[in-house]
Amino acid sequence: MASPVAATAGREQSTRLLIMDRQQALAAIQARHAVRQFTDQPLEPGVRQALMEAVAAENEAGGLHLQVLFDEPAAFGGMRAHYGRFRGVRHYLALIGRKAPDLAQRCGFHGQQVVLLAQHLGLNSCWVALNFSRSQSRAEVGPKERFVVAVALGYGVTPGRSHKVRALTELGEVADGGPWPPWFEAGVAAAQLAPSGLNQQRFHFRLEGEAVTGSAGWSSYAEVDLGIARRHFQIGAGPGPWHWA
Repeated sequence: MASPVAATAGREQSTRLLIMDRQQALAAIQARHAVRQFTDQPLEPGVRQALMEAVAAENEAGGLHLQVLFDEPAAFGGMRAHYGRFRGVRHYLALIGRKAPDLAQRCGFHGQQVVLLAQHLGLNSCWVALNFSRSQSRAEVGPKERFVVAVALGYGVTPGRSHKVRALTELGEVADGGPWPPWFEAGVAAAQLAPSGLNQQRFHFRLEGEAVTGSAGWSSYAEVDLGIARRHFQIGAGPGPWHWA
């Protein structure tokens, strides 16, 4: 059994790891790319604890049942993962919540905060909708809950690479056609780097007065994508004279 001193030291380490300011979050947005192949390097105790604490915080903020699972390869061990070119996935984030019209978007918004923290901690990741087995997962799913998507986590074989993105003017607009405030442009630029299904980026932000509306185009997981993009926009825009519509 760990001594009280060791336990306290572990909590202090995880608390330090959990702290991520806006500039660090922006750096994580810039650095993060989809990674599907992972090494067998174990996750350090402090990293695990920081991820669990981040999940607990986002669950409370979003009314969700997100879970991070460690050393659990079964969900990514079948043919679906093989076809998705996933290798060595032993850790993942399960995005789960009570069924509701906005569940998918909340999973994207709150899940991406955990993903960015993972990047900040030196991990790599990939959002996964189809190429894993929900039935083989040890995640707890209540009778009125839905297992929306997962995020593979770990130390990547490579850091991934950037992909082509849509132009800022395709992803955002100002209602009166006027100039973009710097904070709005910064928000859309951060959203431009958000992961999305098949890299389609079918989301859009519109500024009217001081209110920003985010909308999702049509695709199977468009609402998840919008939630992720909204998290990026909020980090990029920062605090200021704006609010979500």
